[in-house]
Amino acid sequence: MKKVILGFLFGSLLAVAAPVHAQGDSGTTIESTEQVSSDNTAAALYLRALDWTENKFTKLPKTDFKSNASTREVRVTGTSKVTPVTASGKEQPMVVYFDFVFRITTQGYAYQVGNFKIVTTTGKVVETKPLEEYIAQLATDHNDAKTHNARRVTAQANSLASEVSLSFRSYMNNAPLTEEGTVGLPAAEH
Repeated sequence: MKKVILGFLFGSLLAVAAPVHAQGDSGTTIESTEQVSSDNTAAALYLRALDWTENKFTKLPKTDFKSNASTREVRVTGTSKVTPVTASGKEQPMVVYFDFVFRITTQGYAYQVGNFKIVTTTGKVVETKPLEEYIAQLATDHNDAKTHNARRVTAQANSLASEVSLSFRSYMNNAPLTEEGTVGLPAAEH
């Protein structure tokens, strides 16, 4: 009986672990997107998202901050780092930029963390290119079998997208109590 259960658990583990190796695929897009239903007013959701991007967004320096009260959209570009390694194992931190976009929908709101770009330096030439293009370039490098940089950078960027999404969603879910004792922002006076 134990052998059957252990065999089943081992088989399940292999089935779950197999998709993890797909992180290095160059065809994958690195982003985190979610649509959330909410009973709060569009104005309250917009103000809450605006507050998060202005005061709680931790991936600094942030640039290209844009908020549009009429369309209730918020955009900001954040900065972080990914760390590929050399063939000898030395870390090479590289700057990445990504966009955070918040929009009001008919059912609540949607947000996206995506449009990753990496800053590369070749000699004296500094350029910014899409992260997916850089990962595809890493995958073709003859040292990738040793360094696993394509998978490493993909995992780091996916982790970054998840971290920003989790921070935002947590902030949106922890809205202050209203005067009536319900969760959410206070209702606007008419």
